[in-house]
Amino acid sequence: MTPTQASTGQAGLSALTPEAKDALGGADLPVTQFPFRVGLESRGATRAVARIVMDRRRPGSRPNNELYLAEPEPATNVSREHFQIEHNGAQYVLVDRQSACGTLVEGRVVGGKQAGGAVPLRDGDVIIVGTSASRFVFKFRAG
Repeated sequence: MTPTQASTGQAGLSALTPEAKDALGGADLPVTQFPFRVGLESRGATRAVARIVMDRRRPGSRPNNELYLAEPEPATNVSREHFQIEHNGAQYVLVDRQSACGTLVEGRVVGGKQAGGAVPLRDGDVIIVGTSASRFVFKFRAG
């Protein structure tokens, strides 16, 4: 799937935990390209902060994710290819990318056990990456 620019409205992620804030590089991150993919920073680096892909990729290389989350070893909540946010022209959708633990959206488990799954996203929905014990908690913003 070729990434596309959002043509209507604004979307973004807001951090609800310190770890989420570190991952976003601040309190909020606009989501302007779809699909917007999120996954584990798995290059063995001991970085304290994950970065958006533009901060760490060579020109011309194809990333697996737009946002990388650095989970302390052993990584138990975040999969390398965890979830993505899509926009189908009418609504935003969170798609679990066959992660091991799934993704919680407003308390509802999406995916997990490599099953995949999808759920519509609404403004204000809380997204927990992995289990309820995960430290990566975001609020989805759309307007």
